[in-house]
Amino acid sequence: RCYRAPIDWLEETTTKTADRVLVNSRFTASVFRNTFARPPVLTPEVVYPGVDPDRYDPAWECERRDGRTTILSLNRYERKKNVGLAIEAFAALRSLMPAEAFGMVRLVIAGGNGHGSEAIHDLIRAEGLGSRVVLLGYAPAEQLPVLYKAASVLLFPSFEEGFGLPVLEAMAHGLPVVASETSSLPEVGGDAALYVNPHDPEDIAEKVLRVVEDESQRNIMIERGLGRARTFTWRRAAEANLQVYNEVVAL
Repeated sequence: RCYRAPIDWLEETTTKTADRVLVNSRFTASVFRNTFARPPVLTPEVVYPGVDPDRYDPAWECERRDGRTTILSLNRYERKKNVGLAIEAFAALRSLMPAEAFGMVRLVIAGGNGHGSEAIHDLIRAEGLGSRVVLLGYAPAEQLPVLYKAASVLLFPSFEEGFGLPVLEAMAHGLPVVASETSSLPEVGGDAALYVNPHDPEDIAEKVLRVVEDESQRNIMIERGLGRARTFTWRRAAEANLQVYNEVVAL
């Protein structure tokens, strides 16, 4: 926490000169209020980011897949993104599925190395998962549609997210989402996602298995996710920002 002190001071000092403060979620607004508790600090206003549904074709299933079930996780390889627990949850699936069925499941993690990434590699070896966990490294934006479309479920077990854009992008692609019940993620996913305890690999494994095996549950999540994604658009975000800019200029 000490390393944040000068950054917090600078942010609080500069924030006091602002006419309006915009944040990307109600969760971020609460963090802002808790961080900058000393008055006078403006009340933050929420303007959600979005996705462009016109870019996505949820009917395209990427000739899905070579018969295998792919669990996709989009996060940097670091502790705070909880990638380790995604791997532990994947290992826990072994006790929930027949060996032959589990043999057709893989975990694909896309994200660059971050603080603590060495422990991620060590955990894969310790769990004996070997090539069953695919570490793709950083995935540029143009590759994300292919990853979403090749997957069976997005697993997003992060401890804390200011918004969590991959949740929305996955839903726009017709991909069911299993996400942490913490921070902004329920705010973004609404009733379209399944939520898990980010400290409990068994809970995560059970929810992932439900999405993979229960076709009715899966179809409900896909339909709700597509509807949810349509409520978050970049046009709406741009219009909200423009309105605030015009109001500030008119002061």
